[in-house]
Amino acid sequence: MPTSGLAPLLLADGRLPVGAYTYSAGLEPAVAAGLTRDRIPALLRARLHTTTVTEAAAAVLALRAARRDPVDYAPVQRALAARTPVAPMRAASATLGRGVHRLARRLAPGHPAVTALTTAHTPSLRPLRPVTLGALGVVLDVSDEELAYGVVYDELQTVAAAALKLLPGDPLDSVAWILAAGPDAAAAVAEAVAVRTPDGLPARAGLLTEEWALEHDRRERRLFLA
Repeated sequence: MPTSGLAPLLLADGRLPVGAYTYSAGLEPAVAAGLTRDRIPALLRARLHTTTVTEAAAAVLALRAARRDPVDYAPVQRALAARTPVAPMRAASATLGRGVHRLARRLAPGHPAVTALTTAHTPSLRPLRPVTLGALGVVLDVSDEELAYGVVYDELQTVAAAALKLLPGDPLDSVAWILAAGPDAAAAVAEAVAVRTPDGLPARAGLLTEEWALEHDRRERRLFLA
C-alpha cells in the first residue's frame, strides 16, 4: 500500500481512530495515587525505560514476524503476555489492539499479516496492541525503527494529552516534556530494535505502575481504562 512517507506520521498521530483516547498510559492511576503535575517528566522517563521499551520491542518483533511466510505471532504474543503480569494492563492492551486490528482489516483485509492476527490470541486473550501494531506496520510498509519510534512517541503524547484532563495546566508544558524526554526516547528505540527474539524481550516491571493499575481497575469512577 503506497503511503508516500505518511505512514510513520499516521502511526504517531493520536487522532488515529484506534481508541487510544480511552487510554492514559498509566497517568490516571498515578494521579489517583498522588502524582503531581511536576512529576510527569519523571513518570515519562520511568515508563520509557520499562513498559514502553518492552512494548516497542514487541511491536518490532511482531513486524518482523509479519514479514515472514507463514506469519506466526504466537511467540511474540506469549512473550509479551508473560511480561505483562497484571490482568488489567493485559486487558487494556488487548482492547487497544482490537482498534488497531480493525484499522488494519479496513486497509488490507486479505493481507497475510492481518489475517494471521486471528490466530495470534490464546483462548483468554486477544492480540495485544504491540502485536497488532506489527501487522499494521507491514500494511503501511514502515521500518523497524519507524515503528519503534511510533510506539515511543505515542506513549509520550498519550501521557501529555491525558494530563490536560487530569492535571490541567499550560498545554505548552507538554512540548517541553516530550523534548526533554528525547534522549530517553532514542535509547528506548535503539534497545527495542536491537531485540532479536521473543525470549530476548525485555522484562521491565514498573512495580508501582502495576500496583496502581490494579487499584485503578477496582475504581468505579474513572476517565480512562488504564
